[in-house]
Amino acid sequence: MKVSYGEKAKSLDKYDKKILEYLQEDGSISNLELSKRIGLAPSSCLLRTKALEDDGIIAKRSIIIDEKKLGYDIVAFARVEITKLTREVSDNFIKVIRDIPQVVECYTITGDGSFLLKVVARDLREYRDFVIDKIMSIDHVSNVVSSLVAQQDKTTTVIPLN
Repeated sequence: MKVSYGEKAKSLDKYDKKILEYLQEDGSISNLELSKRIGLAPSSCLLRTKALEDDGIIAKRSIIIDEKKLGYDIVAFARVEITKLTREVSDNFIKVIRDIPQVVECYTITGDGSFLLKVVARDLREYRDFVIDKIMSIDHVSNVVSSLVAQQDKTTTVIPLN
């Protein structure tokens, strides 16, 4: 999923906001239940939800997995520095990163570094090997600065709608 920044925000009415609030809480809620909670006919609720999807406001429906319960004990943020940052080099880096499953998020950033990656690994050795074998082998990558997550204090996918 590609996210673009700087796009003009769409105006949402109270029903659109309620739909988004409930779907952010539970993406598996049925249309019938959703329509009852917000006070719309099921057909109107479905049309509005479809319009929110068509407009790209609902970008994707997904589940959240606890990576620790699957054996991924390391969550790290890696700031990747590129020596020759051109459009071609940037596009190539992103293309390569999209095919690496351990990278669960990738951001083009300003300031120190060119990209910020969120990476999962089973242990420190796997993370070290990942950085050396996968990231440092990408053309024009000059350095990787890692921060390991000691404790996750907040995580949410809920966007405030006020």
